[in-house]
This record gives sequence, structure tokens and C-alpha cells, in this order.
Amino acid sequence: MDKIDIYEHLAKIYLDTSGKKKAKAKESRRFRNLFLLSIFVIGILTFSLITNNVHQKSPLDNEIAFIILPDVIKINYNFNSIKKEAYSVDLNSLNLSPFKALAFSVRKTDPNDVVYMRVELSNGYKEVSELYIKDIRYRWKSFKIALSDFKRVTDWSTMAKLSFIVEEWNTKNKHGVVYIDDVKFIR
Repeated sequence: MDKIDIYEHLAKIYLDTSGKKKAKAKESRRFRNLFLLSIFVIGILTFSLITNNVHQKSPLDNEIAFIILPDVIKINYNFNSIKKEAYSVDLNSLNLSPFKALAFSVRKTDPNDVVYMRVELSNGYKEVSELYIKDIRYRWKSFKIALSDFKRVTDWSTMAKLSFIVEEWNTKNKHGVVYIDDVKFIR
């Protein structure tokens, strides 16, 4: 090998490795730029989702609920021998004075039946107040009753019992089923 061949060989080795280094550096910059761009896009999307959620509140976002029963209540009535069916919850002297409403969902099993249900609250002083729910449907329907609508209860600090009652004279059919779910007190 002569000098020219050696120089050409060394130049080829040098130029090939420097080209590879440049390609690696270029690829590394491209990856870094894509990474930074993706971080930027994710940041913008997160910011927009947060600001949209702040401005679009649902009606229940400001309400704090105290859930009374986690399970569905089933009132299975058959008025051949008795005149009413009830489901009662012992409130154990619960202080409801900070709460504003009672909320729950109700449905009946027979679409042709007409059912009115009595909702009753009583306190430790034997004050009892009731309201009737008249629009019970075949599909779930949510009700929200202001506690101030229970007029005969004056002291909400020691509540004794919450009852859901189906009476014979408030149904069209003499047998059926009413389901109650998501029972809670709302602030």
C-alpha cells in the first residue's frame, strides 16, 4: 500500500465514523424534540381538561351527601292479610341539622300499577312528619325532598327513624314490588 491508499483508507474510516456520529446525534435530537413535543401536547390537554372541569360543574358537585343505605331496598307488598308494608332505617339519634334534603331513587315492577309511597321521618322527641311520593314509575326515578317539607319535625338534632311505607289504599293492585336505592341526606 502506498501513502495515497493509506490516506484514502484513513479518510474513509474517519468520514464514515463521523457520518455515523452525525446521524446518531441527529436521531437523538429528533427523539428529544418528539419527546418534548409530546410532553407539551399532554400538558396542554391536561390543562384544558382541568379548566373545562372547573367551569362545567354538575348540579350535585356542591352537595355533600351522607349515604344511609348502600344496598337496594325491596318492599314486597301483598295486601291480602295486612294493610301496609314498610321498610325503616334506625338513624341512631343522627344529627340532620346540617343537611338540607333527603334524596333517593324509586321504581316499581308493574308498569300498570299505581303506587303512592309514604316517606316518614321521626326524631327522638316523637315528632313524626310524612310526605307522599306520587310519581313512582316502572323505571328508576330520583327524588330530592327538602327536609323543610317535613313540617312536623322541629328538632333535627336527634333523628330516630326514616321509613318508606306502601299502604293498601295507595296502590291500584293489591300486590307488587317497590325498589328504593341510593338513599342519602344532602347538605
